[in-house]
Amino acid sequence: MLRSCTAALRTLRALRGRREGASPAARDPVLARRWFSTEKVIPKDHALPNPSWSKDLRLLFDQFMKKCEDGSWERLPSYKNSKLVKEQLSQAQLFTRGYEDGLGFEYVIFYNDDEKRTVCLFQGGPYLQGVPGFLHGGAIATMIDATVGMCAAIPGGIVMTANLNINFKRPIPLCSVVVINSQLDKIEGRKLFLSCNVRSVDEKILYSEATGLSCSLRDLVPRPGIEPGPLLWERGVLTTGPPGKSLFVVFIFYFNGPQMHMFRLLRILDLGYTAIIGT
Repeated sequence: MLRSCTAALRTLRALRGRREGASPAARDPVLARRWFSTEKVIPKDHALPNPSWSKDLRLLFDQFMKKCEDGSWERLPSYKNSKLVKEQLSQAQLFTRGYEDGLGFEYVIFYNDDEKRTVCLFQGGPYLQGVPGFLHGGAIATMIDATVGMCAAIPGGIVMTANLNINFKRPIPLCSVVVINSQLDKIEGRKLFLSCNVRSVDEKILYSEATGLSCSLRDLVPRPGIEPGPLLWERGVLTTGPPGKSLFVVFIFYFNGPQMHMFRLLRILDLGYTAIIGT
């Protein structure tokens, strides 16, 4: 744990030095060439080992990659953003991937289709501190939601978290590694019920337990009697969809007589899936 914290602090000192003086492109010729290059840029998969990963995280990663060899488990890739974000929302990026390596959320998620289960290997960096020396509760809640949400999204398609109940048993030391297990318990119509626990690497310490309810947005249509009127306002938001896909959510406000209604246009890129939901 101390070694991983030390590596993260070295990264932090390097970042502080970078903020002073010339622009990033002027300091980094490779970055400058990339900005003005016409070559296709391959997005970085952040669910792969980097120098900030501790020995425990690397060991667990290797163990699960071994399980992937027979096809029973699958590693899910993770990116900061996509081409669509760059075009529509230039400043947007995935919340959990907005930190330099080692300072925030370092994690990888694996999925087992037969067991309807996801496992997240997570290391929380120094920027996620709450009580001195321990991980902020909101940071672990974020990772629980991400793990549970992915467990629901693969069988349920487009989903949104409707309810998430977390019991925090023990605080998690900063820069340590935990294993987040999520299980799909049952499906009732569009409702997906899930459970989750957060344990130490050796599984001897239970840090948190959680239950979640996700709702699938498949095959939804506008409420009866609501017809879109003149377009008032539109905003796009990119979030995470099924593995390897991006979910683009467009919030559209219309006037309909004296009332204003909001419609959410949901589209999974590369799948051509579209649904309109009236509220």
